Amino acid sequence: MRIYKVGGAVRDRLLGKPVTDIDWVVVGATTEEMLAKGYRPVGADFPVFLHPKSGEEYALARTERKSGRGYGGFTFHASPEVTLEEDLIRRDLTINAMAEDDQQNLTDPYHGQRDLEARILRHVSPAFAEDPLRVLRVARFAARYYGLGFTVAPETLELMRQLSESGELQALTAERSWKEISRALMEDQPQVFIEVLRECGALKVLMPEVDALFGVPQPEAHHPEIDTGVHTLSVLEQAALHKQPLTVRWACLLHDLGKGLTPEEEWPRHIAHEHTGLKLIKAVNERFKAPKDCQELALLVGQYHTHGHRALELKPSTLLELLQSFDVYRRPQRFEEFIAACEMDARGRKGLEQRSYPQADYLRGAATAARSVAVQPLLEKGFKGPELGEAIKRERLKALKAYKEAASA
Repeated sequence: MRIYKVGGAVRDRLLGKPVTDIDWVVVGATTEEMLAKGYRPVGADFPVFLHPKSGEEYALARTERKSGRGYGGFTFHASPEVTLEEDLIRRDLTINAMAEDDQQNLTDPYHGQRDLEARILRHVSPAFAEDPLRVLRVARFAARYYGLGFTVAPETLELMRQLSESGELQALTAERSWKEISRALMEDQPQVFIEVLRECGALKVLMPEVDALFGVPQPEAHHPEIDTGVHTLSVLEQAALHKQPLTVRWACLLHDLGKGLTPEEEWPRHIAHEHTGLKLIKAVNERFKAPKDCQELALLVGQYHTHGHRALELKPSTLLELLQSFDVYRRPQRFEEFIAACEMDARGRKGLEQRSYPQADYLRGAATAARSVAVQPLLEKGFKGPELGEAIKRERLKALKAYKEAASA
């Protein structure tokens, strides 16, 4: 029975990056031996055990064979006869197919260290093309390690292209896809994830609404980068640069989907794209079963981001409607995330990344003014029910008028 550290822990140690999760593989052992040593079984599809003291996962060395469609369409075989090399060959990338023993002696049958030094993401074997989830995983690794100079090997990109064209991507569950997408969006260079998906043809399969934005022009006066797809990538890049949360990054990716529906004869203008895009944002939200907070913010940003940009020009009544739409009185954080998404949208324009965004503080001040209206005096005046609601609204409108006048003075 021999135990090896495998995968990401080995890769990141060799890269000099902090190691967080450790995967262990056990060679030459049976399930009975693991149980006898106090390991607790947790794997339903193949033998995975929790260490009796550390709680870390230990998997028996295994081989796998394609037996159906999608990520789950595999038959696994674990036995004491399975070698470390046989276990490693079923992994996705060479840089993830290395192992080391407790003395840090490296086992690297597929030249992962060489690819690590050459900054190449390369598949281990042709079996790569059997698992559609690997298209998303490779794109995510490309986003994670872009800053270190990593690129996808041409032959691996070709396999990803074949997978994208095969129909296998449609067999991915919403949950598995969202797990990879959400992790990729939280990387330092999430725009690279989208670029790689587009390059291998996966974006038009998984998110045709986003893919449709590339090649769609916008007015150069407002968007020096012109191309809507390029702009979307820049907004995502800014969101990562400013350490925005997942909700904001997801909203940034989807905010301009309506522009993909504009008839060519109307280009480069996109009248009412905020409203036409809502059905597309909703479709993408539902396709990946995005968490509720991500869904809600994406829809709100899609509908109101141009309001955010025109905040200083909005009438007090329009400003009040905006604040009501976000329920700023009970959910202030969601409005703060909306402001952040609007600012990322403004910064995601070529040459304007450093331009100030006074709308942000103006919107925060408006929310504070509206929230400052006290309800108790209105109750004391005898208002109740619908009348109370109307009275609160009148007072908030009065507060916003005063705020706008003071800000304009």
